[in-house]
Amino acid sequence: MDSIGRYRLVRRLGAGSFATVWLGHDDDLDVPVAVKVLADNWASNNDVRNRFLAEARIMRRIHDRRLVQVHDIGTLDDGRPYFVMDYVDGGSMNDLRRQGIPPVRALQLCAEACRALDVLHDHDIIHRDVTPGNLLLSRSASGGAQVLIADLGVAKSMLDAVGATMTAGTPSYMAPEQAMGVTPLDRRVDIYSLAAVTYAMLTGHPPFLVRSIADILARDPSQPPEPIAERLGAPSTLDGVMISGLAADRNRRPPTALLLAEGLETIASQMEVSDAASQRGNGRVDPQPPRAAPAGASETTLSELSAIPYPAPVGPPAFQTSPQPMASSYFSSGTSYPTSQLTSPAEAIAQARPVSYYILLGVSALALFAISMFLTILVLR
Repeated sequence: MDSIGRYRLVRRLGAGSFATVWLGHDDDLDVPVAVKVLADNWASNNDVRNRFLAEARIMRRIHDRRLVQVHDIGTLDDGRPYFVMDYVDGGSMNDLRRQGIPPVRALQLCAEACRALDVLHDHDIIHRDVTPGNLLLSRSASGGAQVLIADLGVAKSMLDAVGATMTAGTPSYMAPEQAMGVTPLDRRVDIYSLAAVTYAMLTGHPPFLVRSIADILARDPSQPPEPIAERLGAPSTLDGVMISGLAADRNRRPPTALLLAEGLETIASQMEVSDAASQRGNGRVDPQPPRAAPAGASETTLSELSAIPYPAPVGPPAFQTSPQPMASSYFSSGTSYPTSQLTSPAEAIAQARPVSYYILLGVSALALFAISMFLTILVLR
């Protein structure tokens, strides 16, 4: 195709299972645009077609600079729907993940992604497929980059998610309860994905090696992600944040994307302060002062995290976890996430062990005792 509606097509930007995205140009307004077209083989599938149109409606309804905006919608001659969006020219966070970026910058961008996703959550929408590829970067005039949320093809309102029957998402970044098809889903599935994205941006790979839904279900839910703070030169608090954000029990995760953003921003600020002190100690002058915490950040949360020495002399505190031990399933229906205390990663790991672990430990101890008694009796005889 040379054009779609009044939009002249320049080149194909990418294609997925359900749609193709083209770089177009609006000659009337003289601006570049992105045009998303439903794939041929799904045009007659009403469920896919409805989800495609629902994506456009969600993006059109929420007017926010952190979300890719939809400007037009239409239908091709062959009946396939399409919609026209902003063209975001900075690539995606997945491009940066592959190239590798400094940890401080990765944390800052991931915090921006958290704040962008919080906009969706404020409108009672859960994304359900947060990946580095779905977080786009828009270049600013000053040379910086802003993170925008894209690809809401499987997004759901929190009300609709109660009756969702299809498991959708990317396994490497998918929360356990989402993989199991448990409903109702809530914003904590996106918070898990955001934590997984942060881990991937810092290390170059997702926190757990899973390629399918079956891999997620087979993974030991008590196994925490590999610690990364020490090798990144980050405060040990980072490992606690990762353990909490990637907890199999959703009650142990931060309750909001905003809280996760504040934690990541605090760690990034601590690293900048440490780097500046190191440079001064080496006789080098830091050309830019470390960034201050954002104005909208929670003073209580930031002060609690900032009070931790850098690097912390003891195990890093994580986000608050539920006081009850984790059940044998991936998640718990217990009390919601409290915020009155902090928990170290070691405690979080211990609390995350399933009940079966302690039963097996007790049975093993009894068996060992019985064998020792039997051998003692034999020797005495």
